Amino acid sequence: MKKTFKKDERLCSVKVIEGLFDRKNSANGGVFSYPLRIVFQPLLETPSSESIATICPQKTQVLFSVPKRQFKHAVDRNLIRRRIKEAYRLNKNLLSKKYSIAFIYIGKEIEDFKAIEKGMKGAFRKMNSI
Repeated sequence: MKKTFKKDERLCSVKVIEGLFDRKNSANGGVFSYPLRIVFQPLLETPSSESIATICPQKTQVLFSVPKRQFKHAVDRNLIRRRIKEAYRLNKNLLSKKYSIAFIYIGKEIEDFKAIEKGMKGAFRKMNSI
């Protein structure tokens, strides 16, 4: 697998994002691995109708979130977001299935790249065991 992060890997669909954060949906899973909280939903292997095929992505798509309440300056939020994206790009081959994933940064301080990468690897191990 190439270690790239292209446009089609970004989660942009409002319907998929709403479904991902829907608490009533039992297919959604959540994993906590400091400094990240990960909400994920496995993708359907074969869409049942053509309308679902346009909504559901065919490859793993991700969303990155850093809270404005915790980090007031956009420079800090962007730094953390870049570090999370890089950790995902380097370690996405550890995922065994296709998912829609939301990475939510929950740390109180700006962590270095190694701590973020360690948290992401731990989360991927937990996701694969579920």
